[in-house]
Amino acid sequence: MRNRFYGAFDTERPSGRQGGEDFRTPFQVDRDRVLHTPAFRRLQNKTQVFWSGEYDFYRTRLTHSLEVAQIGRSICHWLQSQEEPLSDDFFIDPDLVEAACLSHDLGHPPFGHAGERTLNHLMGDWGGFEGNAQTLRLLNERIFSAKRKGMDPSRAFLDSVLKYKTLWGELKGLKGEAPKNHFLYDYQQRELDWALGGMDFPVEATPGDERDACKSIECQIMDWADDTAYSLNDLSDSVHAGFLGIHRIESWAEREGVPCGEGTPLGDLMKAIRQGTVDPFVGSRIGGYIRAASLQEDVNFLSGTTNRYRYRLVIDPDLKAESEVFKKLAFEVVFLSPQLKQLEHKGSHLLRGLWDVLEKRYVRQERIDGQDFQLLPEQDAAEIEAEDSAAGRARLICDFLAGMSDGYAARFYKRLFTPDFGSIGDLVG
Repeated sequence: MRNRFYGAFDTERPSGRQGGEDFRTPFQVDRDRVLHTPAFRRLQNKTQVFWSGEYDFYRTRLTHSLEVAQIGRSICHWLQSQEEPLSDDFFIDPDLVEAACLSHDLGHPPFGHAGERTLNHLMGDWGGFEGNAQTLRLLNERIFSAKRKGMDPSRAFLDSVLKYKTLWGELKGLKGEAPKNHFLYDYQQRELDWALGGMDFPVEATPGDERDACKSIECQIMDWADDTAYSLNDLSDSVHAGFLGIHRIESWAEREGVPCGEGTPLGDLMKAIRQGTVDPFVGSRIGGYIRAASLQEDVNFLSGTTNRYRYRLVIDPDLKAESEVFKKLAFEVVFLSPQLKQLEHKGSHLLRGLWDVLEKRYVRQERIDGQDFQLLPEQDAAEIEAEDSAAGRARLICDFLAGMSDGYAARFYKRLFTPDFGSIGDLVG
């Protein structure tokens, strides 16, 4: 049965191809291409909250993405189970939402958000670095196959990962300084134009938050699924790791003026900690967050072109507020703790050290100690050296660093700078 929610506009690819390429739907093709990429596999060794590989039960970017994908699919099924406005032949495709959820962190570098901030700082003269922009770059340009450069994503899929729709240069012009986050690279204007079918933003949608609010329904679902996983699953890791206990929660609640008595979200969390039932608590809460979603019809500059912009995801305000409390608790008690900040500093130091030597050797093309050391794998070095502009070379160095897993970045750093680490055998393969 054909799904009337989507049309040819949604399934078109940059190559001009339409529809599925085999027995799969177009969006199943998008999802499967993501699952089989090295960029997706590398997420297994990229930091979510705690450094990957330290303990087996911590979530990594990979397990986080899988959980977001499951939540996203469940939201789709929940919305379709309601009487209106969806139906058996008019529904938000769960395969498309799954593809968006699996892809939403593809562009994130090693060492979590600290790594992202470091690369953005290092790329300050070259157009910045942003995880979402890097995801778009991977999907369109950097995920190679025998037949194509980039994944050749469908329009609906590409748009589903576009959380931000403002360019680096636009934000810099507004703020008078390089933006810290939430932007696309300037050259990605053409991809943005294509994703929106050449439609211009309305005048009132100014660069920044107002323009970023123009999200497809699949992107909105992905965003809420990500918030759900971030606000609940990351709490679970923090409790199991010993960062979140009764005393710390009570102290934070008193300081912030957040109620933590019986029947409140924090009270329920502390009860679960006392009873050793944190994981069931999280699972039950996830179900509530899924059922908190509903659809509301919307009218905007794209709602007449595609159903993807005809609906807005509405979240129950009480559960939205609860999610914000949990996120703030995790951020201020766990993410800002000296233990995590020390590890973030270490990751930033590693990336800075690698950037300094690679930028000198390949971007400025200067000799190191009078020698032309070949520091990168042959294929990467050849691509960088074939690039005419310094900005283009810097972007490719940034690609190389952003694509590293935590472990690979640490090993690469030690190979270059630690005298008693590494052997000629490490360079094979």
